[in-house]
Amino acid sequence: MSIAKILWVDDEIDSLTSQIMFLENKGYEVETRTNGFDAVEFVKENIVDVVLLDETMPGITGLQTLQQIKENNTTLPVVLITKNEAENLMDEAIGSHISDYLIKPVNPNQVWLSLKKIIDNKRLVAEKTTSAYQQEFRTLFMALNDNPGYMEWMEIYRKLVFWELAISKSDTPEMKEVFESQKQEANIEFFKFISKNYASWVSPLSTNAPIMSHNLMKYKILPHLEKGTPLFFVLIDNLRYDQWKTIQPIFAESFRIQEEDMFYSILPTATQYARNAIFAGMLPIEIEKHFPSQWKNDDEEGGKNLFEEEFFRAQLKKQGKSDLKVSYTKITNNNDGQKLVDNIHNLLQNDLNVIVYNFMDMLSHARTEMEVLKELAGDETSYRSITSSWFEHSPLHQALKKISEKNITLIVATDHGTTRVKTPVKVIGDKQTTSNLRYKHGRNLNFEPRDVLAFKDPREAGLPVPNVNSSFIFAKGDLFLCYPNNYNHYVNYYRNTFQHGGISLEEMIVPVIRMTNK
Repeated sequence: MSIAKILWVDDEIDSLTSQIMFLENKGYEVETRTNGFDAVEFVKENIVDVVLLDETMPGITGLQTLQQIKENNTTLPVVLITKNEAENLMDEAIGSHISDYLIKPVNPNQVWLSLKKIIDNKRLVAEKTTSAYQQEFRTLFMALNDNPGYMEWMEIYRKLVFWELAISKSDTPEMKEVFESQKQEANIEFFKFISKNYASWVSPLSTNAPIMSHNLMKYKILPHLEKGTPLFFVLIDNLRYDQWKTIQPIFAESFRIQEEDMFYSILPTATQYARNAIFAGMLPIEIEKHFPSQWKNDDEEGGKNLFEEEFFRAQLKKQGKSDLKVSYTKITNNNDGQKLVDNIHNLLQNDLNVIVYNFMDMLSHARTEMEVLKELAGDETSYRSITSSWFEHSPLHQALKKISEKNITLIVATDHGTTRVKTPVKVIGDKQTTSNLRYKHGRNLNFEPRDVLAFKDPREAGLPVPNVNSSFIFAKGDLFLCYPNNYNHYVNYYRNTFQHGGISLEEMIVPVIRMTNK
């Protein structure tokens, strides 16, 4: 590990000889200056890891020196050392992005701990994360092999996301590799679990099933309606649980998180199935039965999600809530988003407001088509980063901040997640076979049985039968389904893109979060 270089600036530097020796014995290289002018010049011409800066000096003050140092190097950590405990000075220093604040007299250990926190923080966190994950690895491995039920699978996935986020910050490639392999193993077991249980979950006779898309409104939204407290249900499409954890701190600035939960997306984990199921409160097979002219299968012309509001109002009626004052807003572009910002206050007069935000769907689909987005979202870490950056600057965030001080309930959920596909597998079908990469339906499908969950009779999966003899197949883990013709082109084009429709923890176990104003 390279030696860290410290610049200590104090007009009484001679009195600090013993402290400087203490730091040098700890392995730091310490340079000294006695005034702000010399400090600024030194920083311009030399590489420094941390500046220890006295506040009260002749010439220019510590705060003025701090400002000039930051003008030249915004990322250089500065620790302000002062006799003055005045609150306005602390506020000004913190506002100027100091890294730490020490009150005189300081002892050598205080200074050393401050430096350690600034310089060694990333390394220490990485070491701690690695050793903690190594201990947790065995626990997770045992949980995977302990025949987990749907509740345990949610807990396993929650832990995997926790470690994924921790390891991504620690910058240890070996650990990332070990983790990736464990997540892959988890997805293989999860596929077996879903293959074994899914049909019984969606059966009309089901007695033991998780909360899924078609009963999300009934169990997770409508019970939180209260007279006089508007409820905002925001559905951000394609939002994985790890992406939620990335934007959670931005929500937490304005709202108090009351409950963070998960539910299971139905299959296919695709918008026209999962989202219609949420708003209709029915499985797709029932939607087709009750709304034959509105339901469209994949191979039919026209928009597949044009009737969500109609489905939603019908569900409210069925649940005995038709007297509610409700609104339904769908955002598909930035212009719609700006209208929401302007109109959000008017929605406070309603009992229930549904806001569907299509951004993630646009991003993940565009990412497949556009080279720029392929570069920007090349892996899970960058995908999360884009999500965070988008949300922070989005009209949705602006709109929610405008009502964050009002007495409201806010529920954020999604329709399904996405997974990064890496492994192509061949599927052969006739001309009627759909083009989706993570699921397909068609007649006479030819596939490798171990790669997919197949339903010869779609009704067993709660799905309509698009054509006579149509069957559905759902890809497992990170597989994507390709036709043999033009195979290599499609493999290269779609590999490492984020897709949905199949069976993975990322696509099926998705967040639903309830918040209130602070």
